[in-house]
Amino acid sequence: MAKKDTMESKGRVQRGKGRNDCKLCEHGVVLTYKQPDELKRYMNKLGKILPRRASRLCAKHQRQLARQVKRARKMALLPYEVEP
Repeated sequence: MAKKDTMESKGRVQRGKGRNDCKLCEHGVVLTYKQPDELKRYMNKLGKILPRRASRLCAKHQRQLARQVKRARKMALLPYEVEP
């Protein structure tokens, strides 16, 4: 019998890559630092920016999100960190 894939041989299930549709691409939303409520949707409860796999954004919009969150922090519209 042929050797199986290394991931399967260790008992792990390998997930197929599903199509991740970017919410911003679908609806044509433009993120700006002037909308802190919209930016907060892509931050965790401690004030950190969610990674791409969690925010479900494409690479282009993830970079745009990071840029706008950083601008909003400099303008004091968003906190740098939240006390737990």
